[in-house]
Amino acid sequence: MSVIGIDTKVLSTSTADIAVAADILCGGGLVAFPTETVYGLGADATNGAAVARIFEAKCRPAFNPLIAHITGIEAARALCDIPDAAERLATAFWPGALTLVLQKRDGTGISPLVTAGGSYLAVRAPDGNVAAALLQAVGCPVAAPSANLSGRISPTTADHVLAGLNGRIDAVINGGICPVGIESTIVGFDGAPRLLRAGGLPVEAIEACLGARLERGPDSDAPVAPGQLESHYAPGAKVRLNAAEARDNEFLIGFGDVKGDATLSKSGDLVEAAARLFDLLHQADATGRPVAIAPVPVTGLGLAINDRLKRAAAPRS
Repeated sequence: MSVIGIDTKVLSTSTADIAVAADILCGGGLVAFPTETVYGLGADATNGAAVARIFEAKCRPAFNPLIAHITGIEAARALCDIPDAAERLATAFWPGALTLVLQKRDGTGISPLVTAGGSYLAVRAPDGNVAAALLQAVGCPVAAPSANLSGRISPTTADHVLAGLNGRIDAVINGGICPVGIESTIVGFDGAPRLLRAGGLPVEAIEACLGARLERGPDSDAPVAPGQLESHYAPGAKVRLNAAEARDNEFLIGFGDVKGDATLSKSGDLVEAAARLFDLLHQADATGRPVAIAPVPVTGLGLAINDRLKRAAAPRS
């Protein structure tokens, strides 16, 4: 059954509405819900038909894997083999903005669509009361990419979700603004721990926990985790990076001393910039003007911010 043209309910964060959302998920439906990073578009990860509806609703390539959202490390053990380094990270940073890509166990019931047919599964225990309550109520892993059309700007409010997916999903839980505002950091464990995507947990904190530097980048051409496509997180208009001033009717997003039409952070605070990034890209996109973005340092959360900006500015296929 197609998901297109259905009535999208807007739910609150009340216990009753979370129960409604859980019933929708258990029945094979799609629910967008807030996490500390961005809004996720959830489906029962063990229901292949439900997971397929995520790809339809988002117009997402089927070779792009999904993250399974779980309640914690015990749930991860039931799904994956967890090496010592991954156990240390999960203990230190879950619940939180960290996704681990681990060897999937046999017999888990996870739909092959979640892993794009591969043998590795991305898992995360999200922070925040709404996500935790929903996962507890559902009682199974919830596959959830960001709740936006594929390749477009990630959502940090329920309004962002509805702007792209209204009529394409069953419900969205309106939990306000996501405090981190940028997707999770992804670390893979096919050999030495490897940074697959910079995100809401600074790489420096992960390396300090491990006492070693992470390897960088995927070790194969096929994506093993979300957010590895060259063009992603993109507004409709062209994006120009490292801009000191606007030109040619551009909407300038500033940072620090570069003021612009709007700013990621007047004070140069990278935490504030990460939280505001996608909201400002949505605002810029709504103007229909080309987008220019001021330079952002490549340190701490700036690594993740620059990763998203590079993909937003990449040539579109």
